Amino acid sequence: MPNPVVHQINVLGSVLSSQLGLWRGAAVLPSVVHSTLPAQHLRLYEMEGCPHCRAVREALTALHLDVDIRPCPRGGSRFRAEAERIGGKAQFPLLHDPNTNTLMYESSDIVAYLFRTYANRDVPAPYQPGPVLPKMRMAASVLRGLRGLRARPSKAPAQPLELWSFEASPYARLVRERLTELEIPYVLHNVGKERWQDVGPAVLRLRPGPYRPIEGGKRAAHFARTGHMQVPYLEDPNTGVKMLESAAIIDYLENTYAR
Repeated sequence: MPNPVVHQINVLGSVLSSQLGLWRGAAVLPSVVHSTLPAQHLRLYEMEGCPHCRAVREALTALHLDVDIRPCPRGGSRFRAEAERIGGKAQFPLLHDPNTNTLMYESSDIVAYLFRTYANRDVPAPYQPGPVLPKMRMAASVLRGLRGLRARPSKAPAQPLELWSFEASPYARLVRERLTELEIPYVLHNVGKERWQDVGPAVLRLRPGPYRPIEGGKRAAHFARTGHMQVPYLEDPNTGVKMLESAAIIDYLENTYAR
């Protein structure tokens, strides 16, 4: 297991990173809580520590969209060539939406496309680009020591892993950083907070008592399937492992896939 003290320091750094981002990527737009997911997953070529990629992931959480993540850390060899082949250049983030046959670069363009296509609206004010927001995202990445940017040797899984998360979750960020560094593809199931009663960690939400998700929403489906509403939650179809807790998940990824 990771050193508990070091892990808690990393958690604290991740909390500060979310605060720098004003916790964008924690909540879901009320209008999409009961929306139907696209027929096919979107695919995103990206790096967890990239501030431009973070802008796209924040929007994906706000829109409750699931996405196939293809990690493209610097020095990586697993997906960078594929991204350059289909897009024409090694630039990230790169979004491919098979539902509309859309392929596009530039985080601000991607964010505008996502809100227009999947919420039928302009970009909400908290997600609009401006002179300050990119600098805050960059500061948040620097605060994390630029984790989730550089590749490490790893074994490729036969099938992508699956991760339930939301962008601003400090604990889930630690897992996403490690998945990126190990170039492990995964399906990112976004389960952002659907109402104010969901605010707070799983053991200390604003609304006390047993957790009751909004009926018919993604959180309700996840709760019904697993019996909990805690992230990060990882499933690995290659080994049958299903697990909670960021420290345990990181330990599993290191023991299973790191070289």
